Amino acid sequence: MLDATMTQQLKTYLANLREPVELVASLGDDDKSAQTRELLEEIAALHDLVSASFDGTDSRKPSFVIRRASDAEKWVRFAGLPMGHEFTSLVLALLWAGGHPPKVDADLLEQVRGLEDDFNFEMYFSLSCHNCPDVVQALTLMALENPRITATLIEGGTFQDEVDSRDIMAVPATFLNGEPFYNGKMELAEILAKIDTGSEAKAAEKLAAKDPFEVLVVGGGPAGAATAIYTARKGFRTGVAAERFGGQLHDTLGIENLPGTPYTEGPKLAGELKRHVGDYDIDLMDLAQAVKLVPASEKGGLHTVELGNGASLKARSLILATGARWRNMGVPGEAEYRNKGVAYCPHCDGPLFKGKRIAVIGGGNSGVEAAIDLAKTVGHVTLIEFDTKLRADEVLQAKLRSLPNVEIVTNGQTTEITGANGKVNGLRVKDRASGDERTIELEGVFVQIGLVPNTEWLEDSGLTLTKHGEIATDEEGRTNLHGVFAAGDVTDVPYKQIVVAMGEGSKAGLSAFDYLIRNEPAQEVAQAA
Repeated sequence: MLDATMTQQLKTYLANLREPVELVASLGDDDKSAQTRELLEEIAALHDLVSASFDGTDSRKPSFVIRRASDAEKWVRFAGLPMGHEFTSLVLALLWAGGHPPKVDADLLEQVRGLEDDFNFEMYFSLSCHNCPDVVQALTLMALENPRITATLIEGGTFQDEVDSRDIMAVPATFLNGEPFYNGKMELAEILAKIDTGSEAKAAEKLAAKDPFEVLVVGGGPAGAATAIYTARKGFRTGVAAERFGGQLHDTLGIENLPGTPYTEGPKLAGELKRHVGDYDIDLMDLAQAVKLVPASEKGGLHTVELGNGASLKARSLILATGARWRNMGVPGEAEYRNKGVAYCPHCDGPLFKGKRIAVIGGGNSGVEAAIDLAKTVGHVTLIEFDTKLRADEVLQAKLRSLPNVEIVTNGQTTEITGANGKVNGLRVKDRASGDERTIELEGVFVQIGLVPNTEWLEDSGLTLTKHGEIATDEEGRTNLHGVFAAGDVTDVPYKQIVVAMGEGSKAGLSAFDYLIRNEPAQEVAQAA
């Protein structure tokens, strides 16, 4: 099961084990069970502290429990093979069960250990889902730290009957005590915020007690990370308030156009940015959603950013880098069937549509790349572009046209997504030239039609926005408000690219530095400090 490279990597990691780990498998007579046995035997052979047995009686076969030998009440179960993107999750489960300390905020660990209710989590993942490992790893850690928490992590392709019976059409899909809990990526802090009563109030109290920052970055994507690094290096007290550190990177798979980095993946780059930010004295406040901006009353004064949990943060200068999100079509059926056939992440959810008919909406690079990727898995792809021609790069168009199971519809307007019994069963598309409409029978719709800037929270701030809702900036990243700068996809700067966002973030950081050294603090700053 493991190639030479993976075997050597795992052997190196297992050297960190501090106490015995038990692997207990429940197997059937199928090929996946045979592969599971082979995998567990290979793992057990790599270290004396790991043992494997095959006398488990769980109804899900194949599956296996990972537990610490000295504390069998704390366990996590993998149903199916955790390979692909989940191999790292498997490694971490082994290390944590073996007593290797997790690299997690101590306060979060104590919060997990202090939970007193019973929580039985079941979570479905696909091996190609780059958003799933965060959920898998968070639930794994919770189960191995608190005996009142169990986590069963299920590879959907192996348990397709369960996926169908539970109407799962998007991953990660998490159930709690048998009921739907959340569809989508969640990190440990987000899960705790949903299940731990009073955690939001505690977080708000902690944030509200912070002293004013010299630089407060709102947003934690490539632009926000770059600007924070620059201002921190200049010696200014810098904070980052991010609803989700990494931003759109978590929804991006292959990245091949970042100079100096031939290939990386979005979640990996997000992790590297977080580590880089952590190298400096930067106050990173994750899960902090900005809901209102109150500008300073005078030049050099304190700006106030109000957060969704009721807390407020103050700063002499602000850099707004809240990014953008996937644009919705806004047609009947889209919201109703979201995660029930309507999807936005082809890499995550594509495997759930194996052999089925799907549509991709959008003929730019994202849409065409999605169609090419999905065509390898699904039965048939219909790509629908509103314009009279595709807008993707020619090399991508050529690849798309070469695929036998792809139909391209240009000058087509999607007017409705239809469904029955809670699932998508088709869409209606109108020919914009003739006005004729037709219904296309299918089971999935992947929407790839661009981005919307995250600026709704700024509409009453006095900040100048463009007709598209983007923050208007000058060549130095300045906005119309003194001491307020902006960078990245949330601005009117053209070309929404990672490398552009990083550059714009760095420039905004340097502009904030220039502003701070040229403007003395207002009296209110001195009084608040």
